[in-house]
Amino acid sequence: MAQLTPETPKMPNVLLIYSDQHRYDCVGVNGHPLVRTPHLDQLAADGANFSHAFPPVPVCVPARCSFITGQWPTQHGATTNFDGETSRPIDPNCPTMARSLRDCGFRTVHIGKWHVDHVRGPHEFGFDEYVPARAYWEWRNSAGLPKPPSSNGLFGEPDLGIAPEQSPAGWEAGQVIRYLEQARDSNAPFLLRWHLGEPHLPCRPSEPFCGMYDPATIEPWPGFADTFENKPLIQRQMRATWEVDKFTWQDWAPSVAMYLGVVSQIDAQIGRVLEALARLGYADDTLVVYTTDHGDMCGSHGMIDKHCIMYDDVVRVPLIMRWPGVIPTGTATDAFVSNAIDLPVTFCDAAGVEPPSTFSGRSALPAATGTESNPRQDILAMYHGNQFGSYTQRMVRNRRWKYIWNATALDELYDLQNDPGELRNLAVLPESRPVLASMRKRLVEWMADTNDTLLNGWTRKQLLDGRIVC
Repeated sequence: MAQLTPETPKMPNVLLIYSDQHRYDCVGVNGHPLVRTPHLDQLAADGANFSHAFPPVPVCVPARCSFITGQWPTQHGATTNFDGETSRPIDPNCPTMARSLRDCGFRTVHIGKWHVDHVRGPHEFGFDEYVPARAYWEWRNSAGLPKPPSSNGLFGEPDLGIAPEQSPAGWEAGQVIRYLEQARDSNAPFLLRWHLGEPHLPCRPSEPFCGMYDPATIEPWPGFADTFENKPLIQRQMRATWEVDKFTWQDWAPSVAMYLGVVSQIDAQIGRVLEALARLGYADDTLVVYTTDHGDMCGSHGMIDKHCIMYDDVVRVPLIMRWPGVIPTGTATDAFVSNAIDLPVTFCDAAGVEPPSTFSGRSALPAATGTESNPRQDILAMYHGNQFGSYTQRMVRNRRWKYIWNATALDELYDLQNDPGELRNLAVLPESRPVLASMRKRLVEWMADTNDTLLNGWTRKQLLDGRIVC
């Protein structure tokens, strides 16, 4: 656990802001040349900004199930979204983050997108209160506001019939603020999880955010120039299936502008919540965390959404933590963090609670406070398929190399130092064999640790003996 000072509150409040499909590089402080996120930037300046945070799986439901259970998808069993070929729910009786904190006196609240179980809700996993995302649409309809536009499908368009505060993020921010105002009458600390449904496509920012970014000024992502030489066939197939295989950057740029607009609109609503936190006197004794379930291709590699790939566009995510008096201001850390696996342990650590033995992560507080003695040397992630059917991938990534084992397709190896856009697959080159051998050995170790049933006598030998056809 983190080394906390005697002055540290024993049980701080915890405010988790968890968005959907937010790219790491689409935060101002993380280097995007255009995007405006002043409130997230300030949150990072007041605490710790992580440059190497990754989800355990870049898909909504299994990532959110990991956040609830503190387990890898191969451990909790929910490996796909509800419409996936092998979809199954997690055990409702398993230890959860919410139960762990509620049992030691926290009031537990979930506001917004759930996407953990399509039958059971947050109350059945340890939450005292729940405001569902669908309540926004009920409110919008009852308020007589127009339906959002849908003429451009998944590629997004302005929602001109509403003000930013009437957007899904704006309405949910109001619900978060309402709870914070009510919580003043309670002596119990709170775990408040605000799960946004944006910037997941289709992106529909309202004014002024829908016109904030001129498509003509947006440069292509580093991975846009991909020729797909020596890449798994599924990548070209997805582009054809999505009907984007002929898109130029000029075709993609308007959708990217809508995406950046929604990111800035979300940031403004986060600003409202952080202002309320300060106004109500919570700021100094609240651990605030911002992160997301995974990223978004958003035109990178000529793709949309997030499936069947392990590019940093989808597996590298923002993670910002602020806890005044505990996390030093202006901390920038490159510690490897698996966000949905590590944050449940982190919250228990902050509360001084022993995490359940089923939790697989480690606290991120030592990295945030500069006291970590045994940092990770790499990070791992998995994918099991979804709307394109079952498709198994495992990833090992360190500072320089990323190895992706595609169990039924061509393997991938990228030199991130010299090829940050992940354009050139080096797995096919004979000179890559020593790196591949090392990464595959590490992969086998991790699969064994996470009870990955794909690791068996055949696959273990295949990986360790290098019997993989390239």
